[in-house]
Amino acid sequence: MKEASALFRLLGDEARLRLLRVLARDRFNVTELTGILGLAQSGVSRHLGLLKDAGLVSEERDGAFSYYRLAPRTREEGNGLWPLLESQFADPHAAPELRADDARLQEVLRVRRENFDQHAGPDTRDGRQLVPGRSWAAWARALGHLLPPVEVVDVGCGEGYLTVEVARWARRVIAVDRSPAVLARAKALAGRRRATNITFKRGDIDRLPLETASMDVALLSQALHHSVDPSRTIAEASRVVRPGGKVLVLDLREHAETWVREKLGDRQLGFADDDLERLLGKAGLADVKVTVGSRRSGDPFTVLVASGTRGQTRDRTRTITTQRRPSRAAATD
Repeated sequence: MKEASALFRLLGDEARLRLLRVLARDRFNVTELTGILGLAQSGVSRHLGLLKDAGLVSEERDGAFSYYRLAPRTREEGNGLWPLLESQFADPHAAPELRADDARLQEVLRVRRENFDQHAGPDTRDGRQLVPGRSWAAWARALGHLLPPVEVVDVGCGEGYLTVEVARWARRVIAVDRSPAVLARAKALAGRRRATNITFKRGDIDRLPLETASMDVALLSQALHHSVDPSRTIAEASRVVRPGGKVLVLDLREHAETWVREKLGDRQLGFADDDLERLLGKAGLADVKVTVGSRRSGDPFTVLVASGTRGQTRDRTRTITTQRRPSRAAATD
């Protein structure tokens, strides 16, 4: 009776039930679980410790990481606990926070796939060929070898991960974000990666602190759904691009995950393909293309990639050229 009472008290916490629900899907480390549940790492570690002590969760080492999964005995036949929990976890009318957990779980799994070289084991458990060193980051950098050394503005750069990648092949990158704290983290990242051809500027994505026709490429990666007025944001990106230059957008296809408004500050629930094409055309961009960049069955988020080219204007603004010298000093305005 005492053991049953202790077990039910343990399961009387919503966060621990959410942990069990996620661990029923796969194994995860603490960092991944923190991202999925949106809880503090210290809290996740404490809950895992309690579930492990109760024998509901097991821990295993894999390389430099500790992974947690449901303990085998949790699902053993004759254990009346798990069928009860599983019936609740499979509820099709799950609360919004549980749907949010599912969406973030899918994102973690996507990152695992795209960092194959870090997560693949020594064998080929799923039948795929093991290719040491394969990574999406390497492919992105390889494609950069095919591009001229253009000047790029990263609109809504966030913490600068994509900014730093672009800086590997661009002549110069201007990274714009409205948050001083976020810009500070982005600049610190650039310093650690020794990316010296980045200039950081504080500004709004609807009012870029750049001269008209001053850049070769305007990049908006997962920034447009944070805009109050996406049409104005695209028009502003088009404004700062030179004739012949490109506006490139990576954003979410239209979805129904309303929890992102409160949790992530999203203002738009993605964009329909036709609407994204219309936004670029309305900004005066030609040769507009909209394609799927990333999609997985069961994942509520599909990434769209859209691009358009700014046409020639009557003034004599310079077009893209490969003759200007790169600016090698990082700065913050």
